[in-house]
Amino acid sequence: MKKVVAAVLVFLYSTGLCNGQEIPLYEGIIPNTKHTGIKEEHRFDPVVDSLVSKVSVPTLTVFRPAHLPPHAPVVIICPGGGYHTLLIDREGRRVAAAFNQKGVAAVVLKYRLPDDAYLTNKYIVPLQDAQQAILQVRKHAAAWGVDTGAVGIMGFSAGGHVAAMAGTHFDTASIRNPAAISLRPDFMILINPVISFSDRTGHQGSRTNLLGPLVSADQIRFFSPERNVRPDTPPAFLAHAADDNVVPLANSTDFFTALKRNKVAAEMHIYARGDHGFLNDLPAFEQWFGSCIYWMQTSGWLKRFR
Repeated sequence: MKKVVAAVLVFLYSTGLCNGQEIPLYEGIIPNTKHTGIKEEHRFDPVVDSLVSKVSVPTLTVFRPAHLPPHAPVVIICPGGGYHTLLIDREGRRVAAAFNQKGVAAVVLKYRLPDDAYLTNKYIVPLQDAQQAILQVRKHAAAWGVDTGAVGIMGFSAGGHVAAMAGTHFDTASIRNPAAISLRPDFMILINPVISFSDRTGHQGSRTNLLGPLVSADQIRFFSPERNVRPDTPPAFLAHAADDNVVPLANSTDFFTALKRNKVAAEMHIYARGDHGFLNDLPAFEQWFGSCIYWMQTSGWLKRFR
């Protein structure tokens, strides 16, 4: 049976996929996952739409434009939710559809949410899933019609922490990668991201959900991307509201400062109003997303498709 399942997964990864098709992230055994009876939960929230929690089986949902340009860029999208849930539509599928309208392929990553009930070493699992997503996209780029040299990663809130970790710890492989495929994203898009796990600016809820109530100085250092920026860190686009009452603006400004200190190309947009997640459409989606697309064009990721 395992051989049959593996064969089916290889077929799905290596052939044309239906737009919006959800496929397993791992082609074999899912690392650090316990076999339990805990099931994934889905619920509707009138403010933020569809929520997914208790995620123990990670997936990718692939979105490609009807007419995909040759060598198209692709963005891996990590929804937010404080490491306890995922805003899978608002910060996932809808954004993927918007990218498709601009000629950009997108992949929504439903990453595992840290929980000792169904995971071992829960603290490393989100980074593990992000690296696996990058690996799978590059591994199957030819079949999916995307450019292996234009693989970006995007994250909202806690998903921004996942994306920033992938962008600052790409040389710390947490997955099997026998072909030594690059795990470095080519660019990052971070929207009101959780960056720091420090006491001063960190989002305590995300930190506690990922690491638990007791954390060491070494853990804070490793899981605070602003402390791990280097000259080879990927370029980044950041957007944040100045009145964010959940994730302090300093998360973005400190990361931007670290990028510039290391001479990494970066662009940051600070909006006076918007609170956390731009939930009241302030700024309007077209405003910040349009700026993101413009950044991709001026940075070269979309230059050939103008």
